[in-house]
Amino acid sequence: MRSLLTGALCAAALSSPVIPSPALAHAVLERGEASPNQSYRAVLQIGHGCQGQPTTRVTVTVPEGVIAAKPMPKPGWTLSTVKGPYARAYPHYHGEVSEGVKEISWSGGSLPDDQFDEFVFQARITDAFAPGQTVYFPVRQDCTAGSHAWSEIPAAGQSARSLKSPAPGVRIAAAAKAAPAASAAPAAAVKAGDLSIVQPWMRATPGGAKVAGGYLRITNGGSAPDRLVGAAIPLAGRAEVHEMSNTGGVMRMAPLESGLTIKPGETVELKPGGYHLMFLDLKGPVKAGETIEGTLTFERAGTVPVRFPVAPIGAAAPGGAPAAAADEHHHH
Repeated sequence: MRSLLTGALCAAALSSPVIPSPALAHAVLERGEASPNQSYRAVLQIGHGCQGQPTTRVTVTVPEGVIAAKPMPKPGWTLSTVKGPYARAYPHYHGEVSEGVKEISWSGGSLPDDQFDEFVFQARITDAFAPGQTVYFPVRQDCTAGSHAWSEIPAAGQSARSLKSPAPGVRIAAAAKAAPAASAAPAAAVKAGDLSIVQPWMRATPGGAKVAGGYLRITNGGSAPDRLVGAAIPLAGRAEVHEMSNTGGVMRMAPLESGLTIKPGETVELKPGGYHLMFLDLKGPVKAGETIEGTLTFERAGTVPVRFPVAPIGAAAPGGAPAAAADEHHHH
């Protein structure tokens, strides 16, 4: 009798609907944690269709505070994005960004209900989110018949597991500890003939960045003009001297092909939003707290060794305060 009862219970269990766990049933992000002010590679996993129907479209909403979103094309699917303004400007690379991708869609494919697949994009999660917070990316899943919105966001103190259709989320990890201040101390003034080079510095870059900005102040104490024509650091493949301009309210940036002239008795400052050095084709990240060895090349004074202490991402000055005004164009 006990054997018969056990068999009956097992048969009943097998024939009853199985309630999938949240991890298997929902649209989820493979990496559940991200660092602030760093590039985040989001891998969205879709584990089932809509009531057994194949998935034909996946749409992700990029929340405020997440910038520079770039989707990865997916073979067999058509990729589209919707762009729009951010609620405010955010520091990004060597300038600020005030608009970007707000929605990403992959459509036209067919993902059967009994299979799963991944949809990938990258973005930068800004310091709009404090460590310990969770950033939610609402997802809409359209199928050959029906659709489902994974868009519920838990209230304060509520567990996402209690929601029927939770939005995928990523938790913000604690920021990495800053390097000792002494390692980023301002470099002493450098003399090169009639030139005095004061306080060279750079901004840290997010992971994956290919450009970095460099800044300094140059005073010409002689009777003849000199010209800054180049610069170099080991991390960069090349460098250019750039100039910012404001045309119709739009900040534009262009290289100074003939260099930057420093007239006799003149002090020229290279700073965010103005003249600046642009280090291109970076081989790795420029990290806050470091000091990077480099050189400046002048038409008369020649090649001059300098040291660039590195301030945090988005800093407006060597002290590290975030930039609040216009800055270098963000398309680099």
